[in-house]
This record gives sequence, structure tokens and C-alpha cells, in this order.
Amino acid sequence: MTASTTATFPTQAVVLAGGQGSRLRPYTDDRPKPMVEIPGTGVPIIGHQLSWLAAEGVTDAVVSCGHLADVLKDWLATADLPLRVTTVVEDEPLGRGGGLKYAAASLPHPDRPWYATNGDIWTRFSLREMASFHGERDATATLALARPRIPWGAVETDAFGHITDFIESPPSPYLINAGVYVFSAAFTAMLPDVGDHERTTFPRLARERRLAGFPLPHGAYWRAIDTAKDLTEAAKELAQHGG
Repeated sequence: MTASTTATFPTQAVVLAGGQGSRLRPYTDDRPKPMVEIPGTGVPIIGHQLSWLAAEGVTDAVVSCGHLADVLKDWLATADLPLRVTTVVEDEPLGRGGGLKYAAASLPHPDRPWYATNGDIWTRFSLREMASFHGERDATATLALARPRIPWGAVETDAFGHITDFIESPPSPYLINAGVYVFSAAFTAMLPDVGDHERTTFPRLARERRLAGFPLPHGAYWRAIDTAKDLTEAAKELAQHGG
């Protein structure tokens, strides 16, 4: 049997929700970044994420809290959530990889694959397709890859240096880490106890050809909420597409 025929879709996920969101101030003066609401929805970013995960078959999520953790924990305790949620709080900073490993220790099924997402990502695409992609390549870890728009206008020129066109906010020529992942069960033990897995575990897996990249499908919605402008743009896009 091939990996794709034996693969099952993950039903558990980790959401990394400990960021301070300093570039989102004053919105983050009294709440962690994932608790900032998308204008016009009345729902914080993490609420959208948990609904998306549940719609993709996730039944259990571990939310890793940090900055103003009690605000997030209180909201999770009272919200009508579509899946089971466990919260963990780092007693001391463990780094991105260490934090991921610490949160993964609370997953209900340590012997099964799992999803992970950064707490400031607002997106919609098929996680099941990504999990199938991961299984077909027998990968240990798979990253979703996005091609964001450049925030500036681009200029095209010909071979003689004449300007031929202006393009407003064109797509980047490079793919970036979209902050959404599929991990095999064995990946957890490869994470550092303290430190950044993107400087240790990921490069090692890449050298061994065990790290896969899943390009987001054409037309899939994706936005990292980093600044007040991102909130405004997200609200505008929501209005244009009717939610």
C-alpha cells in the first residue's frame, strides 16, 4: 500500500496564540493578537481559525497562550466552540520550536498526525487536500506556501531601460511559509525543547527530502494579520466576497 492509501486526515491541531502583536497596537494593548476582532464580524481571529479547523474535521485543538493569556483563556471558556479546546501556557519562553513541542504534548493522540497554525493567520483552503499531499510524499512535515501581494507598485522595463508598465501590488515572485502545517506523529520528537525549529528541524528535514511544501490552491484566501492595515484589508475583502 502507498502512503496515500493508508493516510488518515488529522483530527487534532495546535494553534500558536502567544504573540504580543506589537505592530497591532492599540488593538493589542488589552488582548493578545489572536483575540483581535476582524471588523464587521464580531469574532476574534482565533474564532475564525477554530471554526475553519472544525469544518476541516478537527475535533481537538490545543491553544498555546502567552501574552495576556487570561484574556484568551476566558474567551475560550465562555465561547460556543465547534470543537474541544485545551489551553497551555509557557512558564518561560521556549522559542517557536520549543513552544510547539510543549503544546503538542497535550494533543489527545500523540501517535497520530496533527495540524498546526500560527494564531494570526486568517485563511480558508482544504486542509484535507494538504494532508493528502503530505501523505503522498511520505513527508515528515508539510508547510502551506502562499504567494502574497507585494505592498508596493511594481515597474516593468524593457531591455533598453524604458518603462513599459506599472503594476499595482503584484503577487510576489517568491513563495513564503503561510504559517499552516501538517506534521507526522514522529515530528514531535524532532522538535527542540528550547529554540527555533525553523533553524534546526526544518533545515535537517529539507536536506533529507522529508519536508514538503503545499502551494495554496489558486484563489484560496490567505492573510496574515500583522498590522492595523491588515485588519482593514481583511474587512474590505470580507465585504467584497460576502463572508
